[in-house]
Amino acid sequence: MEEQPITPHAGPVFDAQGNLTYVGDDGRRYVVAANPDADAHQVDLLMERLRSGNALFNRLELMAREWLHQVSGPDLDPHAALALLLTTLETALEDADPES
Repeated sequence: MEEQPITPHAGPVFDAQGNLTYVGDDGRRYVVAANPDADAHQVDLLMERLRSGNALFNRLELMAREWLHQVSGPDLDPHAALALLLTTLETALEDADPES
């Protein structure tokens, strides 16, 4: 059985062990990245950068929800539409980034 993508329920945060994590819409916590070599200063800088992007993330989430509502229907269920959105975004962002 193919696993369905997990939608983040909230923005990523660092847990007590220093792992970058998020809570999925299924209520489980997922580890995005472990950074065992980061010192407290590096963690603080990264957290500040993530916090500074919070408003933009909220706008992106709202736009994604609007897009999903608009394109979902009898011939495209919401989970398939979400997979399409994420895959298309990933491809578009990779194509736009010369270092990827």
